[in-house]
Amino acid sequence: MMRFVNFGKSMKYNFNHLNTKACLYKSLLSVLHFLLFGVNKFWIELSYFISFSVIGYLALKISSPKDASFSPQDFDIFFMSVSAVTVSSMSTVEMEVFSNAQLILLTIFMFLGGEVFTSLLGLQLMKFKRSHQIQKTENKIDRFSTDADCSTSIPTNAFDQIELGVTSQDQQLGNDQKPDSIPESGVTSFQGQESINRASDLLAFSILCYLLVVHLLGSVSISIYNSTIPSANEVLRKKGLNLITFSVFTTVSTFANCGFVPTNENMMVFKKNSGLLLIMFPQLLLGNTLYPACLRSFIWFLSKITKRSEFAYLLKNPRALGYDHLFSDLHSIFLAITVFGFILAQFVLFSLLEWHSGATAGLSAYEKLVGSLFQVVNSRHAGESVFDLSLITPAIIVLFVLMMYLPPYTSFLPIKDGKCFPATEKKTRAKRKNILDYLLFSQLTYLVLFVILICITEREKLKEDPLNFNLLSIVVEVISGYGNVGFSMGYSCGRQVKSGNNCKDASYGFAGKWSTQGKFILIIVMFFGRLKKFNTKGGKAWRLS
Repeated sequence: MMRFVNFGKSMKYNFNHLNTKACLYKSLLSVLHFLLFGVNKFWIELSYFISFSVIGYLALKISSPKDASFSPQDFDIFFMSVSAVTVSSMSTVEMEVFSNAQLILLTIFMFLGGEVFTSLLGLQLMKFKRSHQIQKTENKIDRFSTDADCSTSIPTNAFDQIELGVTSQDQQLGNDQKPDSIPESGVTSFQGQESINRASDLLAFSILCYLLVVHLLGSVSISIYNSTIPSANEVLRKKGLNLITFSVFTTVSTFANCGFVPTNENMMVFKKNSGLLLIMFPQLLLGNTLYPACLRSFIWFLSKITKRSEFAYLLKNPRALGYDHLFSDLHSIFLAITVFGFILAQFVLFSLLEWHSGATAGLSAYEKLVGSLFQVVNSRHAGESVFDLSLITPAIIVLFVLMMYLPPYTSFLPIKDGKCFPATEKKTRAKRKNILDYLLFSQLTYLVLFVILICITEREKLKEDPLNFNLLSIVVEVISGYGNVGFSMGYSCGRQVKSGNNCKDASYGFAGKWSTQGKFILIIVMFFGRLKKFNTKGGKAWRLS
């Protein structure tokens, strides 16, 4: 009898234990479902960048620097972590203090924060949401068909949308644009959700191959150059930098348009190595301003080789999967024209004003040509410098500020048709207005507020050290952080009005001399700039008349 009672108690305990586990599992699924489908994409991306910034801080904190006597403040370490994850390359400490292990950590976080990689994660999230939405639609139709009479016709709108590849995500992009008809060669292969998933998988595969090919070729090219050119190799030897680490770090930073270089002087120490600059030049464009055009060309190349109908479908319907970085052929052409137009305009003005200036002194005509081209290309969201910005004409600095402020995919689109303009730029007829849309300021307004706040936090230094702490330098730092560029006017003890006995020149950004409050504001600017795509409609309620 006692055995029977004990057995019953044991069964009851096991049942309650299993029931608790099931409830916990359901709760976790509910939380995950809410995070994926109930949370705005802005909060998902913000959480992503904040999480990796904290992880980066902890990783850098527990790892040992190159110089054991170096002990930076915790806030500066967090600042550098945020700068790497948001690919901003704003610095408050010198790069050469980091050990080889810490440089590898920074490389990983720059890669994780790069726009191409995060867009790949977003594509996979959209695929998961699309599958979930279609499953819900199919379940509703199944319930409808079960409850209805046999003679009742089943609505086909949902299935028609699935066949066309139009889901709720696509409808948000714009009701006016629908994917073009599928080529006859792919009619049988593009049926249902599996076909859409295959197209999404091939797009993700193309992006992954694109990432691997560019990084592999870039790392190998830089490694070969530095190992064969004595002057470049001597720089690495004197600074104690590992050749492989330097090559991979620089490639990842350049492709992600971060702008970090493992040397204190950034690329200024390599300004006479024109070959290295030419190797890095295409990487600057492939990872940012020309990424949509290059990705489309890469998909076209794969379609010609593989003859897969899914590639042809992606080229014909670039917005069908909701991937914002895949443009139409016409849009890609105008984007490329705009990018090279900006480069040409900057290059001409820079050459006219800086050819005989102190910034380019000591260089040959060929080195000036390559260096000038490299500098102006970096003004569009890359941030690597071969010239000291403090020596450059203010007119050029203002031009750089404009280039840093413009979004990476700014383009001149004179033709108004569905193939040229992306669906996200079209207005939907039945768009609900959110009160928040009327309360948001424009991006320029926020930047003005950030500049004002920094001028308040640094007001004493603006009075005591006006040559270093001037408004233009602060504006450059703020716009550079917003554009995730990394340009900085720097700080020089020689420009101090009252020279201090303890002043020591350091090769890090101007923000390194700011107060903790000013650095914190700049961290907010970097996050704001990394997520600026969510505020493109801000300030629409204001009318200037």
